[in-house]
Amino acid sequence: MPYAQYRQQLTIDGSELSFLDIGQGPVLLLGHSYLWDSDMWAPQIAHLSQHFRCIVPDLWGHGFSGALPSNTRNLRDIADHMLLLMDHLQIEKFSVIGLSVGAMWGAELALKAPTRVQSLVMLGSFIGYEPEITRDKYYAMLEVIKNEQTISNKIIDTITPLFFANQAKVELVETFKQKLTHFDSGNIDNLYQIGRMIFGRRDTMDDAHLLTLPCLIMTGVEDKARSVLEGYLMHDAIDGSEYVHIPDCGHISSLEQAEFINQRLSHFLSTNS
Repeated sequence: MPYAQYRQQLTIDGSELSFLDIGQGPVLLLGHSYLWDSDMWAPQIAHLSQHFRCIVPDLWGHGFSGALPSNTRNLRDIADHMLLLMDHLQIEKFSVIGLSVGAMWGAELALKAPTRVQSLVMLGSFIGYEPEITRDKYYAMLEVIKNEQTISNKIIDTITPLFFANQAKVELVETFKQKLTHFDSGNIDNLYQIGRMIFGRRDTMDDAHLLTLPCLIMTGVEDKARSVLEGYLMHDAIDGSEYVHIPDCGHISSLEQAEFINQRLSHFLSTNS
């Protein structure tokens, strides 16, 4: 398990939030994708921790983190938890780098604490409403997972292509499938609740004009979960934001195009952290 010696825990509302704390310098808070965990950021941690302090939590019900606290209702509550983590570490100012749901709660965090979040990077994400067709499709999958209390091979085969480029790297696909196959059945209800929060999220685009901090938006040109068009919509709504297409890439850009992402992050953070 990479970086195991840097792993810590914080109890929030009776549940253990697990996170990595590695490196020194300006602080970066990294939020991973649904169904993944902090390992997703391994290439970025290796690169960025040479010049930055990287705080990398596992989302509730994922990785080493415990169950979703019972009073958690939406992504704004999760943003509150991440702010508690920063308070616990006595970190006043930081930048947020989020992929998918990590960027969704990252945007909520930037709105909640505009004097503390110095810059925001959103990879493969969309902070508007989930389109009704995809929302209903994901809700239906979540109901199956909840009813079966497992992630079946059929569901795994349906979900997996959503995360990768057309010519996906075989080892990445196999690692992800193994992760889902061995997903802790005790976390299925958490997975269901968090999925409902993600796909039933509020339209944060209503507040996009309030995001006046430096903002970098990146979307894989082959991302099947979050389209290039959605990236453009956010770019148009957030004044001064920068938008980058990630070549030959699906949803999990941190692993699929690690070097490209690392270069872009270094360039952006060198002037905005």
